[in-house]
Amino acid sequence: MLGQGKQGSKVRAKAKSSSSRADLQFPVGRVHRLLWKGNYAEQVGAGAPVYMAAILEYLTAEILELAGNAGRDNKKTRIIPRHLQLAIRNDEELNKLLEKVTIAQGGVWPNIQAVPLPKKTESHKAKSK
Repeated sequence: MLGQGKQGSKVRAKAKSSSSRADLQFPVGRVHRLLWKGNYAEQVGAGAPVYMAAILEYLTAEILELAGNAGRDNKKTRIIPRHLQLAIRNDEELNKLLEKVTIAQGGVWPNIQAVPLPKKTESHKAKSK
C-alpha cells in the first residue's frame, strides 16, 4: 500500500516577525496592536503599522544622534536629558515638531535678550576729547 506515512508532515518555515521583514528595530506588531486598540479608525491596514514604526524609528535615531553629538561637545559619554533638550532645540525642524514638549531635567534654552542689557556707552578716551 502506498502513502502509509504521516500525512501533512511538511516542514514549516521558521516564523519571522514583521519587524524583521521590514528590517526595523521598532516593534511593528506592538504598533499594530496599539493602533487597533486605540480605536483611531475602524480598520487598520497592513502597511500602516510598518510605516508608523519606521517613522518612529527614524525620529528616534535622529534625536539620539544629535543628542550624542551634544554630549560629545560637553565631553560626556552618557546622554542625559539636557543633551536631548539641546539637540532638539538646536534643530529647527525638531524644535517645531516638539515645540510644546517639556523634557524633565532638560533645563532651559540659553537665550539672553538684548532689551534688558545695559546700553553701551562711549569709552573714557572718547569722552575726554
